Amino acid sequence: VLKEFERVYPFGWLGILSETPPVDDELIYAQHERGFALCSMRNARLSRYYVQVAQDDKVENWSDDAFWDELRRRIPEDAAERLVTGPSIEKSIAPLRSYVAEPMRWGRLFLVGDAAHIVPPTGAKGLNLAVSDVHYLYHALVQAYEGDEHGVTHYSEQALARVWKSERFSWSMTGLLHRFPDRGAFEARMQEAELDYLQHSRAAQTSLAENYVGLPY
Repeated sequence: VLKEFERVYPFGWLGILSETPPVDDELIYAQHERGFALCSMRNARLSRYYVQVAQDDKVENWSDDAFWDELRRRIPEDAAERLVTGPSIEKSIAPLRSYVAEPMRWGRLFLVGDAAHIVPPTGAKGLNLAVSDVHYLYHALVQAYEGDEHGVTHYSEQALARVWKSERFSWSMTGLLHRFPDRGAFEARMQEAELDYLQHSRAAQTSLAENYVGLPY
């Protein structure tokens, strides 16, 4: 009965956490010829940064100085100039993969969150999907205890409809922003065309914003 769907990406994210002010009050996603980069924040004095690295790279290969130098190369010049650096308090490499298990129910067993699906972090959908699973299951169980089994019966179908839309968005963002080792000239131009379309199309920006914020329950 169980079906599993998986896509393993040929790269990972080298990330560090540092006690430094964020480089910006908004996230910075960077697509660069050397690879993807992301600037994010935890609070006014705690920042999280990432750069794309090879799938088989090791944390030991990266000193703090080497990381900061590489990040500066990949982000916009104005951001690089105001970037505040410091010693990392955490450093790790996260592999990227997409994964879905179907169905999300077997008898009285219900799967939620990472037990049923994994998304690459590019789209920031992991926690969002886990919360939506809990939302659907909570209401299904309330209805079941009141004598209505409809929500329980259709929990997997309902949850998976949202899961696959979020998987699509995360997969799309990953393809848009990363450098793939086997990418040819055609794929490179398609990536450039997609970024150009996104930059100049209000409809494309609206669609991205809708998916990034999170689709309605």
